[in-house]
Amino acid sequence: MSATVIKVENLSKKYIISHQQKERYTALRDVMARGVKNLGKKLIAPFSSSKTPHLNNSTEEFYALKDINFEIKQSDRVGIIGRNGAGKSTLLKILSRITEPTTGRIEITGRVASLLEVGTGFHPELTGRENIFLNGAILGMTKAEIKKKFDEIIAFAEIEKFLDTPVKRYSSGMYVRLAFAVAAHLEPEILIVDEVLSVGDAHFQKKCLGKMEDVGKEGRTIIFVSHNMATVNNLCNYAMLLNSGTLDYFSLTKSVVEKYILQGEKEVNQNLVLNHQDVVLDVIDFFACDTHGNRTNVFKTSEKIFIKIKLNLKKFVEGLRIGFDVYNISDGEILFRTFDDDLNTRDRGTGITDFTCELPSNLFMSGIYAAKLQIGIHNIRWIVNGNLSINFEVQFVDGINSIYADTRPGKIMPLVNWEIFNIH
Repeated sequence: MSATVIKVENLSKKYIISHQQKERYTALRDVMARGVKNLGKKLIAPFSSSKTPHLNNSTEEFYALKDINFEIKQSDRVGIIGRNGAGKSTLLKILSRITEPTTGRIEITGRVASLLEVGTGFHPELTGRENIFLNGAILGMTKAEIKKKFDEIIAFAEIEKFLDTPVKRYSSGMYVRLAFAVAAHLEPEILIVDEVLSVGDAHFQKKCLGKMEDVGKEGRTIIFVSHNMATVNNLCNYAMLLNSGTLDYFSLTKSVVEKYILQGEKEVNQNLVLNHQDVVLDVIDFFACDTHGNRTNVFKTSEKIFIKIKLNLKKFVEGLRIGFDVYNISDGEILFRTFDDDLNTRDRGTGITDFTCELPSNLFMSGIYAAKLQIGIHNIRWIVNGNLSINFEVQFVDGINSIYADTRPGKIMPLVNWEIFNIH
């Protein structure tokens, strides 16, 4: 059984945030009164029995993290997911010893290398070469050990031409390339990486993910924050879901990602009726399901996907179109748009109406996708224009060829018809 390399108990991080008081104007008497008041507080403070600082109405306590508990084993690759503001970056900063926790206990076994923000850990006045040796020394490596890895670092970062230039003159992309190369190649037992990799170009991102997979295979531990669910699925064997500073779920990656996606859909659907009413129609429901009509957000590549839309059509309107766009979440690129009248114009009538769109099997590559609702009156106005969406995941199980079960390049993986004529 693998040893525990990170153990976190009752971890919390509290901040005191201030709120600026809005005033139309400040008179001289107000300034003088405020000054006397503050002076009085300073004189009274040494004699006050209270040891807790007084919080006035313009400040409040904010917990970026609250009562977090978990353990990470050696060689685990853990993805941390959650919405913006969930506490992901704060947790990484605490694990990297950049930020001190308010309460709790952390035990870390092994050297830690972190890549959190562009330029973190680099001295701007030093050259790229000097920063490599500085970072290695911080990790506790000898000069000989750093020299042994030096050429690999430079080759990976692709900055040989600027090696002896102060890093303050580097672009953000060059910063990230060098920082990641140093963090990954100086053999830390624990590698912590934030979403900062998104600064790099697509080629370098792919290169970094490949290197992290290699690091994981070598038995080292990786902690990775990302909003790209497909990347988390491919790289990490475990994942934790943070929500408003608390740890909601920590388990196998597939189940955590599915919970995160379903959580987002549930919150959207709770607001459908309240937020999307119109004189023409009300949106009642919008979801994905399998061939049996069961709601789900996870499908195999060999399965059909059904997108269902339930509307209350209040009146007949010429040119009304019901449809959705399908996006690839990993790159934000739209794959296609479809409407209910693409094949033929139909009389929809009025009242509660169900619309079902069947997406064929063997259409999507493995990944996370979004269907964004598009309802409008042709050439007049939009009723819903992409602000309602559902996410679904497609998982690669078998290739479309029954003999050769291989993955293929491209955005989609359609099963198309071929005809062969043997001409003698």
